[in-house]
Amino acid sequence: MAREDTGAEQERPGIRPAVRETYGPLDLGRRPMFGGGFIDFGYWQGIDLAGPLGEDERARSQQALYRHVLDAAGPLRRRRVLDVGCGLGTGCAVALTEYGPDAVTGMDIHPDQLTRARETHAVLLGEQPGRLRFAEGAAERMPWQDGAFDAVVSVEAVQHFPDLAGFAAETARVLRPGGAVAVTSFFTAGDAPGRPEQLAGLLDTYASGLDIARPVTALAEAFAAAGLAEVRTVSIGPEVWHGWDAWLSRWWAPGTWPRNFLRAYEEKILDYFVVTAVRPR
Repeated sequence: MAREDTGAEQERPGIRPAVRETYGPLDLGRRPMFGGGFIDFGYWQGIDLAGPLGEDERARSQQALYRHVLDAAGPLRRRRVLDVGCGLGTGCAVALTEYGPDAVTGMDIHPDQLTRARETHAVLLGEQPGRLRFAEGAAERMPWQDGAFDAVVSVEAVQHFPDLAGFAAETARVLRPGGAVAVTSFFTAGDAPGRPEQLAGLLDTYASGLDIARPVTALAEAFAAAGLAEVRTVSIGPEVWHGWDAWLSRWWAPGTWPRNFLRAYEEKILDYFVVTAVRPR
C-alpha cells in the first residue's frame, strides 16, 4: 500500500522545541483537562453546559469532534485513512471501530506519542493486524507513496505545523484521485496585522511558540495551490469555545490565561474551523 519510512532512508524530521517538550516530558495527554484519551478542545453540541460537566461529558465532546471530522472526510467504509498528528491514537480507534475502513494509519512526528498510542491500543493492534498501525512522520514530509490513502484527516494538530504549504502538498500527493481531506483546528479570525502579538499576549501556547498564529485562509489557499479542489472552511466555534471554557473552569478562574481562548473568540481574534478539500479525479 505504501512505503513506510523507518528512518534509515532519510533523516528523522525535526521537532520544534515547544512541541518536543509538550508532547514528550510534559505529556500533555496526562493533564486532567485532556482526559478520555484525546488531546482536543471538544465539540460540545448537544451537551448541557449549564449542568455539571464530568468525565463522561468531556469524553463525549472529544469523540464528537473526531466524528465530525471523519464524517466530513467520508464515507470511509472500505477506504484507507491517514490521521496526521494522531497523538494518542484514540481517534484512529474511533475511525477503525465505527466507520468500517479497510485500514487506518496514525502518523505523528513525536516518537513518545507513538509509543503511548501503541501501548494504549495494544489489544486493538493485536486484534486487527494490518488494519491499524502507527508510524512516525512529519506533516511536511510524509513517508508514503503517491495515492496511498483515500482520506486524510487531522484533528487539532495543524496549529503546530510550521509549513502549511508543505503539509498541503504532501496531503495532495498521498491522496488518491477523488480522495478527501478534512482538518480541524483553531486559526486567527481574519488576517488583520498584529494577530500573532495579540494572541501571544493572551495565551501562553502562542507566547511559547507551541501554537502558530495564522488565518484559516492560509490553509485553504495552501490546499488550492497544491491542486486540491472544492476547498471549504466552516466555523464550528459556537460548538467548541463555550464548552471548552466551561470545562476549563474546573481548574482556572476567569481571567487566567487558559480562559482567554473564549475571550479571543468573543473578541473575534481566534476561531475554530473545519477545512475540507478533495483531490480531483
